[in-house]
Amino acid sequence: MKSVEEQLALIKRGAEEVLVESELVEKLKRGQPLRIKAGFDPTAPDLHLGHTVLINKLRQFQELGHQVIFLIGDFTGMIGDPSGKSATRPPLTREQVLENAETYKTQVFKILDPAKTEVAFNSTWMDKMSPADFIRLTSQYTVARMLERDDFSKRYSTNQPIAIHEFLYPLVQGYDSVALQADVELGGTDQKFNLLMGRELQRSYGQASQCIVTMPLLEGLDGVKKMSKSLGNYIGIQEAPGVMYNKLVSMPDVLMWRYFELLSFRSMDEIEQFKRDVEAGANPRDIKIKLAEEVVARFHGGEAAASAHRSAGNRMKEGELPEDLPEIELVSAEDMPIATLLNRAGLVKNAAMARDLLGSGGVRVDGDVVDRFYIYRSGETHVCQAGKKAFARITLKAE
Repeated sequence: MKSVEEQLALIKRGAEEVLVESELVEKLKRGQPLRIKAGFDPTAPDLHLGHTVLINKLRQFQELGHQVIFLIGDFTGMIGDPSGKSATRPPLTREQVLENAETYKTQVFKILDPAKTEVAFNSTWMDKMSPADFIRLTSQYTVARMLERDDFSKRYSTNQPIAIHEFLYPLVQGYDSVALQADVELGGTDQKFNLLMGRELQRSYGQASQCIVTMPLLEGLDGVKKMSKSLGNYIGIQEAPGVMYNKLVSMPDVLMWRYFELLSFRSMDEIEQFKRDVEAGANPRDIKIKLAEEVVARFHGGEAAASAHRSAGNRMKEGELPEDLPEIELVSAEDMPIATLLNRAGLVKNAAMARDLLGSGGVRVDGDVVDRFYIYRSGETHVCQAGKKAFARITLKAE
């Protein structure tokens, strides 16, 4: 296991806040795996990259040797999280929640190691609660404290209705930490009230209080609002490789480093080098391509990532060969100048075009740029490229 300092540096990467950091350090000093919890309400059947910010942080804890708990809020999903909402959310049916939950399990294991992940459903303990248990839970907090919460306070001050069941949501989420005996809980910055509730309820039930790590809400492709399917600024993790690739490569440059920090598994040293490359004149698009290929590979595999740019309708990258590479045989009694060979193979319209391409560095043999003095030897086979689109594997045979 890494040192406490090394672990803390990785935990804090991209995090908005760690509460309480000194308590987390003490927990890490024990040298034993901590129980790390993050909850997700299955309110929709698919996840987007904004959701994966938390899942990526879970993966980092997993790699540090800690016990990760992926909590599916099948009970809380039927209440509806009021965080950041200006109106009461319509509750989902049990059937909708369970159907969405099944898709979540499939999707998260694109990131997490299933052998090292505990999947839990909060209906497991909430369904067993008696009315007396529930009354005890609700007695742990006052209405006045609930109304300190920003979104509740705003709705109350503007006479917007707040349903009683909405007050239950933070209590149930907090009780999840009691049931799971969590050492650390992860959540978005909009979840801070609920996360702190877990700390308080654990104390009330005689447990040590969890530490909390809040992660920023990933901006969508508009660069302004939180990534959301309803706003159309999202990248779904089940979208086709080409669609995912194009969205990432086309994102505004101002988002690039934010996405690298929160979505990439590259080291911060490597990302800092990319920043220096851009400052030195590298094309930001080339750097975004690295992130796009990494993310596509994570959800669709390396082969899909290698060809994603083509499935997105883009031209081939430098050094890449077309899938349907033509095979051409030429017969000659002697070696052949490259300009003549390209003309006879049909890769250029005429010898003059071949000379122009050679003069501008537009001719490659096996990936290496050649000039007009290059001689193709009898009996050789090479992949030749003339310009950006003309390719062939050419064999020169003796008569």
